Amino acid sequence: MIVIDKKKSKKVILLNILFIVVCGGIFLFLWNAPPETTPKFLHSTDHDDLYKIKKKKAEKLCLDCHKEKGTAPIPATTYCTNRCFFCHKKEKK
Repeated sequence: MIVIDKKKSKKVILLNILFIVVCGGIFLFLWNAPPETTPKFLHSTDHDDLYKIKKKKAEKLCLDCHKEKGTAPIPATTYCTNRCFFCHKKEKK
């Protein structure tokens, strides 16, 4: 004969409901997140070589042109200057 403790049963049900409510809240929070505003990594003749190599290696080459006095300096508003592909995603061909 199986004995069911009513207190434990109610506690389990309440914990399950709480879990569902918390997961639902997290889901709604993520669902309502704003769209990406960071510009995509340009697919141009200057960047063609960077598309062929892995992100970490390509990031090391970014500062060749995007240094302070380079051909296209990084704006002062840029948060992180050594992890370009953390925010800027490569465009799909």
